Amino acid sequence: MYDDTIVAIATANGIGSISIVRLSGENALSIALKISKKTTLTPRVATLSSLYNNKDELLDEALLIYFKNPFSFTGEDIVEFQCHGGLAISSMIVDETIKAGARLATPGEFSKRAFLNGKIDLTKAEAIAKIIEARSEDAVKLLAKQLKGELTFFVENIREDLLFMLAYTEVNIDYAEEDLPEDIFQQIQTKLSAIEEKLENTLEASKRREGLIEGFKVAIVGKPNVGKSSLLNKLLNSNRAIISDIAGTTRDTIEESVKIGTHLIKIVDTAGIRQSNDVIEKIGIEKSLEAIKEADIIVALFDNSQPMSKEDEKILALLEESSVKEQILVLNKSDLPNQFNSSVLKECITLSTHDNIKPLLKKLETLLNENTHTDEMTLISKRQIIAVEETLTHIIQANIPLHSGELEFFAYHINEAITNISNITRPYEHSEMLDVMFGSFCLGK
Repeated sequence: MYDDTIVAIATANGIGSISIVRLSGENALSIALKISKKTTLTPRVATLSSLYNNKDELLDEALLIYFKNPFSFTGEDIVEFQCHGGLAISSMIVDETIKAGARLATPGEFSKRAFLNGKIDLTKAEAIAKIIEARSEDAVKLLAKQLKGELTFFVENIREDLLFMLAYTEVNIDYAEEDLPEDIFQQIQTKLSAIEEKLENTLEASKRREGLIEGFKVAIVGKPNVGKSSLLNKLLNSNRAIISDIAGTTRDTIEESVKIGTHLIKIVDTAGIRQSNDVIEKIGIEKSLEAIKEADIIVALFDNSQPMSKEDEKILALLEESSVKEQILVLNKSDLPNQFNSSVLKECITLSTHDNIKPLLKKLETLLNENTHTDEMTLISKRQIIAVEETLTHIIQANIPLHSGELEFFAYHINEAITNISNITRPYEHSEMLDVMFGSFCLGK
């Protein structure tokens, strides 16, 4: 428990009906009572109260809610002021709490205190940060599961199995005379294989759904004047990109966000890919190639009114190189006489960006849904992914000494695996293994 009290505005900047100012710490209640001129506040009961400054001037009439420790978000005394919206009023309340002894909280300090006071673990802290920035309904649902402890439960199960392996191995090394189950190493091998498969599936699912939290990125690619900018404008229902019959009009990538179904995605309109001697256009084409690498979904446009060109062949070659990515092939300008050999395009959508792009929207929504609806565990940050990758590396490496009977090396890799998987939730302490070890065996008899 900290001995200082922090304060911050908990709602976003701007004008709204309500603004929330949050106090947390040892003196939260006394500061709130001073500003409200109340003698007491009943925990978890909304109390309507006038608020005053240190000159006894009325500031506002607000609802006060007192959360007594440890039954609060941070585990400390918390008082929330639900005042009228607007930056001026809430800022004045913050100023008065500071004059009364509080200090301004640093970014993330409420969540940090909740973690250090054992109210949340690291997975929940990350989920809180991510859910605020979530860009789709599916992302919110996923993060809500983590707030309820789904990832914590996943990690704890793996920790428990790894501690079981480590404890029995250490006993075998240090207390060889102890009677151990005959099938103990078969049990360890079974658990090790199950953990390896579970972690591999988790990593694969997480990398496939990386765009779910930040927003999936969709790159529109094609040769110059194929209709990429027209498609972007159609998606946005505005003239965001300049359209002309002059090849190379778009010389840089243009990024905009648009909602498709329940997903808010980032659309990237790229410069036309072709051979060019123009320095600026060449830079734009290089950025286009980079956008293709970074995209989750590639929408490739081809011109129905023109025969297949070398630029089209270049696009198809790029798609072949990026075959692991989701791809949608579109034969545009269907309102004009056909000149393009569409047989070279697999599962092509034919449309005109000037008329109707609903078939493309439907296909995009289908792909986005397929990448979000799964019951597999999903990691939500690079930190979590690295921790699982390191854990998996040591799990795989542990198989060799296990089979050769080099138990000291096996124990080393299992210990490292526990340390890495524990980084997702809470640090691993060696005493946990000792608890399992001495709790499971009758040692020192």
